[in-house]
Amino acid sequence: MDSGELMNRIVSHAEGFVTLVSKLFSDKGILLDYSIESLEIVDVILEELRAAEWKGVALESLAYVAGAYICETVRKNYGGEYQYIEEEDQVLVIAGLPDFYVSIRPFQKVMKRIINGKEDSISFYIKGYKEHIERGKKEKNYSITLV
Repeated sequence: MDSGELMNRIVSHAEGFVTLVSKLFSDKGILLDYSIESLEIVDVILEELRAAEWKGVALESLAYVAGAYICETVRKNYGGEYQYIEEEDQVLVIAGLPDFYVSIRPFQKVMKRIINGKEDSISFYIKGYKEHIERGKKEKNYSITLV
């Protein structure tokens, strides 16, 4: 999959998550705006959806669209690019190239968040990503993947 096609898919799925959230939580006035602060709302939403005990394909679909939203939020706020790892069926968000390398696996993290609960906080994960980007700007050849 080329980078343009990957970008289009992620953007489309992120928009799908925004639409899903606005429908499911319309009575609560929740709006997602791709801000870093909105990831705290994503944590709350995933906790509520976790209580519904999603399983199988529904869980994977939820993880994919929520992961896409996280990808786009991070890219819009911190820059970076997407890379698809076919062997793992996993999308990475990578910041810092070519000077340093900091990557995250948002889709994998969403699955952990749904399964494990608050201990796998999305907003905490992204704060760590930002901290590593700042470190990468200071340290030559810095490289890390946050899981």
